[in-house]
Amino acid sequence: MTNYPHPIIAREGWPFLAISLILAIAATVWCVVWSIPLWIIFIFVLQFFRDPPRAIPQDAGAVLSPADGRVIKVERTQDPYGKRDAILISVFMNVFNVHSNRSPVDGKVEQVQYFPGKFVNADLDKASLENERNAVVLTTNDGRTVTFVQVAGLIARRILCYIKPGDVLARGQRYGFIRFGSRVDVYLPLDAQVKVSIGDKVSATTTILAMLPQS
Repeated sequence: MTNYPHPIIAREGWPFLAISLILAIAATVWCVVWSIPLWIIFIFVLQFFRDPPRAIPQDAGAVLSPADGRVIKVERTQDPYGKRDAILISVFMNVFNVHSNRSPVDGKVEQVQYFPGKFVNADLDKASLENERNAVVLTTNDGRTVTFVQVAGLIARRILCYIKPGDVLARGQRYGFIRFGSRVDVYLPLDAQVKVSIGDKVSATTTILAMLPQS
């Protein structure tokens, strides 16, 4: 389990930042003009790995966005990991979004399944089942099943997930990271009340994707 205090810049990016900074400084010493592209790369890496803290909504039954990005799918479908009919909400992250992933709900992790795969554009429908991905099946505190899946994209080559079956997550808790462009699929019970539409921009933790009825 990894839930370290927010360092502003994600620890996953520290090696990339160090390398790009060293190269930019070395190039500056050698030739200022030739160093400009390397400084641009350093700034890009810096913004990509930013990991700001987020306020966590406390609304009962709220399903929070696990990622920054844009909603590209809202539909009824089959959850291939939880083995049930479900409502799917997909959030696509471009290279300018924050790529730290956070739990959408409170609950206990039942399964963590990793699948190697292709690296087609994460914006395409087939990416959900063909790309490299990591699925987490969780049971909420009131017994509902929520599945959230990290999906690698065209550029992404590494999905990082720090949880295991038996772990207990709190909504908004950081649980993983995807490097350089990707998406996250969220499968919800059929009675979930969806609060977003295709094309909406969402923010990890602060945006409520849906509401689960409370007993």
